[in-house]
Formats: sequence, C-alpha cells, structure tokens
Amino acid sequence: MKNEKLRNVAIIAHVDHGKTSLVNEMLKQGGVFRTNQTVQDRVMDSGDIERERGITILAKNCSLMHKDVKINIVDTPGHADFGGEVERSLKMVDGVLLVVDAYEGPMPQTRFVLEKALSLNLKVIIVINKIDRPDARIAEVEDEILELFMDLDANDEQLNSPFVYCSARAGTSSLNRDVPGTDMMPLLDKILEYIPAPEGDPDAPFQMLCSSTEMNEYVGKLAIGKIVRGTVHLNDNIVVTNYHKEKTDERCKVTALFEFEGMKKVAHDHSDFGDIVCVAGSQNFRVGDTLCDANNVEAMPFVKISEPSVEMTFSVNNSPFAGKEGKFVTSRHLRARLYKEAEKDLSLKVYDTDTTEAFRVCGRGEMHLSILIENMRREGYEFQVSMPKVLYQIKDGVKYEPIDKLVVDVPQDCMGAVMSKMGIRKGEFKNMSTHGSRLKMEFLIPSRGLFGYKSEFLTDTRGEGVMTSVHYDFEPYKGDIVRRNMGSLIAFETGKAVVYGLYNAQERGDLFIGPNTDVYTGMVVGRNPKNEDIVVNVCKEKHLSNCRSSSSDDALRLIPPINMSLEESIEFLADDELLEVTPRNLRIRKVILDHQARAKAKFSAKQAQQNN
Repeated sequence: MKNEKLRNVAIIAHVDHGKTSLVNEMLKQGGVFRTNQTVQDRVMDSGDIERERGITILAKNCSLMHKDVKINIVDTPGHADFGGEVERSLKMVDGVLLVVDAYEGPMPQTRFVLEKALSLNLKVIIVINKIDRPDARIAEVEDEILELFMDLDANDEQLNSPFVYCSARAGTSSLNRDVPGTDMMPLLDKILEYIPAPEGDPDAPFQMLCSSTEMNEYVGKLAIGKIVRGTVHLNDNIVVTNYHKEKTDERCKVTALFEFEGMKKVAHDHSDFGDIVCVAGSQNFRVGDTLCDANNVEAMPFVKISEPSVEMTFSVNNSPFAGKEGKFVTSRHLRARLYKEAEKDLSLKVYDTDTTEAFRVCGRGEMHLSILIENMRREGYEFQVSMPKVLYQIKDGVKYEPIDKLVVDVPQDCMGAVMSKMGIRKGEFKNMSTHGSRLKMEFLIPSRGLFGYKSEFLTDTRGEGVMTSVHYDFEPYKGDIVRRNMGSLIAFETGKAVVYGLYNAQERGDLFIGPNTDVYTGMVVGRNPKNEDIVVNVCKEKHLSNCRSSSSDDALRLIPPINMSLEESIEFLADDELLEVTPRNLRIRKVILDHQARAKAKFSAKQAQQNN
C-alpha cells in the first residue's frame, strides 16, 4: 500500500551548488512562512559555524504542503568530508533532487552522492540551478550529467530522469530550458509526479530505522527516521534493537512523538508508515538502531558508511599554559566528548591509545575533523591535536594509500604553477577542459598530497582558483611527499613578547604573534621561509643605557602578524608539532619544548635513520 499523502525527498549536490538556497525558496513558496515574514538567507543552516562558513554540516529535516500532499525534505551537506550525513539521510527518502550548477557542471561530490542514490534505486530529479548566471552553459552541463549517469552504469529508467531548470536566487523553476520560470511550482509539481509515495503495510507491526539522533532539552534524546511499516502511538511499548549486534536489545516506552511541519517539530499522538518522525523514550538511541513493536522484534540493516581516510591524535593539553582558559580539561572530559560525537557521526571513529591522555580520532578529511575541533573549543574544551595523517591499508603485503579525485578551476595563466605543484605532490593529470578564460583540470592525487596545499593553491592562483576533492580509491603507496617547504620560528623563553624582540625576530620570517602576547619556551611564533627551524627570543628587551631609552622602541616598525585560522594552523603543523586548542587561543608548539632535549632527539632520530 502507498501513502499518497506523503513524499520523502533529499536534496543532494556538490558543495555551493545551491541546495540550501533552493530549499529556502521551496519553503517560502510552499507557504511555510507568512507573506510578510522576514526570512533570513540559508534558513536551514541553523548552526553558528554553518552560517559563518556558508556550508551545510549536518543534514536537516523540514516539510511543506503542496496540493494537500506533505513533502518531507532532507537538506544534506555538499562537502565531501560530511558524506556520512548524506549516506545515512538517503535511508529516509524515496527520491532525490540532484542539484547541479549551470556553469560548473558535475563535480567530484556530485558523482559521490549520485552513486549512493542510484545504488539505493532512488528516483532522481535533475535540477540545473543558477541558470541565470551570465556564464551558464546549460546544454553542455546536461550532456555532462548524462555522461556521469552512464559512467555510473545507470539503467534506462535512471537515464530518463527528468530535468528541471531553476534559479534558486530568483525563486523560479521551469521544465523547459528555453522558457523562463516564474515560481517554484513546476519543481513542486514534478516532485509529486515523479517521486513515488512511500510504500508499507499500515496493519503490520511498527518498525522504524533510526537515521539520526538529536537532543531535546525537554524530552531527552530523539531518534529520527522513517516509519517503514505500521503505526506508532504515544505510550506504545517498543524495543530498540540493532541488526549488527552493536548493542543489546532495550525495552522502552514512546514518551514523545514529533512530526516535521515546516521548520518545526510538532507533537502528535500517533504517526503512520512512510512519515519521517522523531521518537523519544530512551537515552541510548544510536544511529542504525531499529525501533520496533515490542511483540515483533525484527532488526533492519543500516547503510554501509564509507570508512575514514584521515586521523589525528587528540590529547590532554600539557603546555605551560594548560588549564588556564578551558572549562573541560581532563582526559575524562575529552574521552566522553569524543565518544559522544562518534555515536551520532558514524563516519567518525574514536580509539583509545596506549596512554589515557590521548585518543585516535579518524574522519573523512581535514575539514571533518576541524569542525569537530571548532565545536569543542566553543563548548569550553581545552586539548591538543597532532598533524593529520592518512590511514593506510595493507593488502597482500603491499601498502595502499587513499587517493582523492581533485578538480581545480583556475585562470589559464595559472596552469603552470598548479601543474608544477601537482607533480611535486604525486598528482596524476587525468583531464582538462576550457571555459572562456579559465581551465578546469582533474587529477588523481594521494590524500596526503593535499595536506597544506590549499593556502599554496590560493597564492598560486591569486585567490581566483577553486579546488574540490573527494575520495576516489586506494592505490599502492606513491612515495614520499614533502609536506611543507618552510620551517618554524620557535620562542626561546617564557614571557611576554615585546616590540624589540619581535622586531629582531621578523627579520627571520613571518610572525604569528604581536606585542604583549604570552609565549612559552618551545612555542611556535612564526614561520621561516627556509626549511629549517630557528629559535628566536621575542621576549628580549633592548639593553638600556644613558644614550638609549625604551621610548625609542616606538620608532621600530613591526609587520602585522599573520592571524592563522584553525584550518591554516592544522595545515602548517609539522611531524614534531602540536596545535594547542583552547576556547580563546590557538597555539602551535613543539612536542618537545626544551631546546636541548629537542636537538638531542632530532640527532638520535637522524643517527637511527642512517644506521637503517
């Protein structure tokens, strides 16, 4: 039986192709907001970091009514690092809107999300967005999309997926690329026409797969997912089980039940099959759990989440400034927070180490882990992280490493600089196309080859280049890659940085700090253009005499320091460095703070390497 009063659809796309803007307009024109209501841009991006960075990190649920049919919409992230959110979200829907930029065409993440949708046999509506761009190339992008479908071995039905032409910014859609649209009704009509209604047996025992979890301050933990069959009522007795036997069965009662209506969760006394709902009743809900009737316990398999490819070590802060700025500073706090995150983010893996002070955290990429770090520091956590490293695989005694598919869009005169850097980083050139004065190039490159490259890339392309990557495959180890071509300026002593000391230090390189900054021995205070570390005394004051006074420091001109972002700090890290993360500061430091001890350790390592 089909529930014709429902449609469940996910919005999938490459990053910045207009998913969230499209949802904004669908909600506006679907009557979710009052006519005179002021609606902020990117209304679905509710998190502070999402708004600051202009990206979607967590999948969001909402709904609208169109022609007496409820359309449940799942807005998914576009960045490859948050692909786990996309994978689990697709278990809740019966079709997808594949959004593609009218100029850029299919990009690496487009291929990733489409492949997942096709493998689940979901219906696809292709939405070519930003058709009002002056450089839009709609016909070419159509052909590129069809080529992508064929590359992914789509069947005849999938190859005949309908096209809709939109401008999310203008709030228009059309079924004909040559006829401008006036509103979003053609797209909404196409969803009702093409996306199938959810199927199920209303009289069968209740069964629901938990695809996401969320905390509610009034009712506790919520399990979010689609009811596969049957009906659930408030106060029903249910069993929480797991197909993969990751936990023991738990009996509980439905204490709260919500459905998505517009942007809100609205309490209901019962919900029917096919609807996406939130269920409260246990504090132990986990993504992948099956909620089912207490008398008919039957677990459902969950979608396989792609494995992590990058790891970092999170450890308790042990710097001289430890515990001064953070609220949560102990290993117990750190461990509890990391394992809590792993429960709701299945693409994140956390492992204990030989010491209780440190934990291995594995994710999809640098951004995936940097978002976690940023969230934790805003919550008041204080800790240290190591340089990111890729996760290798051993097959038949051969070491394999993760390979990314990299797509760059650059001005034509920047081609040489990019090609040169790709060669150094073991990138393999695959394809190139020209669009006006710009080049679009594709490479296969080891994931570790992209560490620290973004800032270089922006410099090489004068800030005009765009680069995106997605995990491609595992291939045999490509050989050593020089991670960075510059050294660190290291503080000689603990104290406050002064103008005189900084003035002398800036002759050696670029500084990260300004006057009156607290520093400690072994803290990295800048970078050296040469590939060697230099110890500098930024706390050194000028020797005073009858002829020289401290007031003459005013004549010393300091170059403004480089304010490193979190991502830039992570990119800069060397093997022997850590990033100290606190709610107020980011400090790069050497693992071994003492200069003599560090020199001895470096000499011993060099000797051992020569002996081998």
